[in-house]
Amino acid sequence: MTVPVFEEYEPPADCGCPGCARRRRTAAALPVRHGGHPAAHGARRALVMVTAAGVVLSCGAGQAAATAAARGARADTAVDPQPGSPQGTVGPLSGSGASGPPSTPDTTQRTTTRTDIISRAQKWVTAKVPYNMAAYWSDGYRQDCSGFVSMAWNLGTNEWTGSLAAFGTKIARADLEPGDILLFHNLADPSVGSHVTVFGGWTDHTHTHYLAYEQTSPHARKATTPMAYWSNSSKYVAYRYKGIVSGSGSATAFPGAAKFGPGKNNAHVTRLGQLLIAQGGKRFYTAGAGPRWSDADKRATQAFQLAQGWKGKEADGLPGPGTWSLLIKGTGHRIPAAGTGSTQGGTAAYPGKSFFASGQSNDHVRKLGAQLVKKGYGAHYLTGPGPRWTEADRRNVEAFQRAQGWSGSAADGYPGPETWRRLFA
Repeated sequence: MTVPVFEEYEPPADCGCPGCARRRRTAAALPVRHGGHPAAHGARRALVMVTAAGVVLSCGAGQAAATAAARGARADTAVDPQPGSPQGTVGPLSGSGASGPPSTPDTTQRTTTRTDIISRAQKWVTAKVPYNMAAYWSDGYRQDCSGFVSMAWNLGTNEWTGSLAAFGTKIARADLEPGDILLFHNLADPSVGSHVTVFGGWTDHTHTHYLAYEQTSPHARKATTPMAYWSNSSKYVAYRYKGIVSGSGSATAFPGAAKFGPGKNNAHVTRLGQLLIAQGGKRFYTAGAGPRWSDADKRATQAFQLAQGWKGKEADGLPGPGTWSLLIKGTGHRIPAAGTGSTQGGTAAYPGKSFFASGQSNDHVRKLGAQLVKKGYGAHYLTGPGPRWTEADRRNVEAFQRAQGWSGSAADGYPGPETWRRLFA
């Protein structure tokens, strides 16, 4: 992943107060004076076309079109480089995935769980749904950032960055949990910088980075992101969906080890299977999750535990409080596909950071080096790679980490569990 993977168009140094913003919008909507320069006329027509699109410009792409059109205007022509009406109104679901929304929106308040929010967001990420402010995916949701959140929260309408807050409760960033959102709506000029992401969980103990699910150019993605975003970070506000529920069988508290294992038959086993399937364990179940404990539950649980880099008793296939917490919150590493990860005869789980340091010589270093070369990050090896940890190993690991968009201590050249997982994915 490169950072950023999509273009951001920063606004010029215009005054952002409501009065000036209103004056710019009014100026953009005025007809061209008789005898006006043709270039200015073309620029203003382009702005009107952008305005008439009536779509949510919540990720700043519309500004580029307007700015390009304004370049042809005379220097003394008062042309606002931003669209006069930068964000469309709330719209119902299209249902068709192509032709736009029907006439009547579904405004019914729906309920959902955190697991389901993350599961829906992951579906768009897996499908690599293209970013398009004027298109609708097959589920009826608009393919921009606010449509993405409308989909993840299971709203009955396509909302925009100016209305999503009404569906949530403002919370402190420290209280964020998977399924909450981080929202920036630029009141002065909504087309500039307005954006929203789904919080997927913290990626470090310092809470400086998190896993963001978002719809952005070129397509939906899931990526480690600095809190709260790459730009306008201080302006993002955390919200929790008002319709989040626990419901029967979906309580967040660990029900106890006695509920799982051979001979157990209860709703908690069903819930475990559902959570494991949502985390990539579908291949272990031939008939879906059920209340009776089976070998499929054990194997899927163990696959999930191994995906976290655990081993020994920590990966025995029986859920404990740690396994349950990661599954409920949706913050653990997903179960890799068959033959691509460390759970079914593949590469061993992450051995620990102590194996990768000056003076260390072991097979883990050799495996790491071989995988770096395989992935195209072996430029610093003059010979090898071999079992002894060298500066060449560290520099190659650093190059791989920076390619993920990481920096600072996250790209120090020493492999952690996430570096290891991505290398061997």
